[in-house]
Amino acid sequence: QVQLRESGGGLVQAGGSLRVSCAASGFTLDYYAIGWFRQAPGKEREGVSCISSSDDSTYYADSVKGRFTISRDNAKSTVYLQMNSLKPEDTAVYYCAAGPPSCPLVAATDWYDYWGQGTQVTVSS
Repeated sequence: QVQLRESGGGLVQAGGSLRVSCAASGFTLDYYAIGWFRQAPGKEREGVSCISSSDDSTYYADSVKGRFTISRDNAKSTVYLQMNSLKPEDTAVYYCAAGPPSCPLVAATDWYDYWGQGTQVTVSS
């Protein structure tokens, strides 16, 4: 059974850090690009970051560049999103998704085949 499970969300003050994880089971993570998305109440789901499977190329939305870092550990079938210098506007449910080996040029949700259920990240001011 293919499954992605996010964890590590929580409540943090502005300026703080969190690391969210995406654990994969039921398929070989090595062959998939992994994207992180987020969705705030009343807003569309937006792409945050992506890491490819071919050469570990990484991509970031402008809003998180320099603050977020994506990484993967294929041996643990897990992808991480380290989030530093968090801002209240980062508050959202964070989702991971698995798709074809290369990250899309545009963070399109329909690129991805599998999705997790999400983890809530709340940044207080």
